[in-house]
Amino acid sequence: MKSATRSDSSPFYGAVHENAFPPTGGFAKRAFDVSAACLGLLFLSPIFLMVMLLVRLTDKGPAFYGHRRIGHNGQEFRCLKFRTMVTNGDKVLQDYLRNNPSAMDEWRATRKLQNDPRVTAVGAVLRKLSLDELPQLFNIIRGEMSVVGPRPVVQDELEMYEHAAVFYLQSRPGLTGLWQVSGRNDVSYAARVAFDTHYVENWSMARDVAIIAKTIPAVCAQRGSY
Repeated sequence: MKSATRSDSSPFYGAVHENAFPPTGGFAKRAFDVSAACLGLLFLSPIFLMVMLLVRLTDKGPAFYGHRRIGHNGQEFRCLKFRTMVTNGDKVLQDYLRNNPSAMDEWRATRKLQNDPRVTAVGAVLRKLSLDELPQLFNIIRGEMSVVGPRPVVQDELEMYEHAAVFYLQSRPGLTGLWQVSGRNDVSYAARVAFDTHYVENWSMARDVAIIAKTIPAVCAQRGSY
């Protein structure tokens, strides 16, 4: 697996290198992750098949999409999702941002758009219900992600963490996390960074279980989900 592209000027890369930190939670967290992901795949397989068919039948293209993200100790991996966007999404986004200055400002601040022109009709529903993220159970089994942790970010976002990036890099990114149960996109990016830092600094298995318990009602409420 290739390591992420790094910038010598970044404040955290001078101190962080591959295998610098053992992952947050150690063996106990990893054992829980594998067990939970395997059980999740077993019980959710009918939903997997249904969503795959919906994506393939309503919009031509693959059912899955793998986006490059930064993981533990700066390792790059492909974060799996059910495809929720049109296949020419990069061009659609560039054209949209070029013609909409307010959207450009929103993108620069959060790396997200509340009204994203790339999202398909089925994709919008999958995102609202967070079903698009279920394929990340495979990332968990492969050791690239955890059930609970900071949400995986791209290189440009990691730069926004500044010195707090060292905490992000100590943990495997999570399928759910403190940010997801605390408002998601309704909170500022600075608050997201603070949530991730607090999670890593104060990790415990009991906290993970509490976050998992809060995830289902947070998903059902759909707060900050788009």
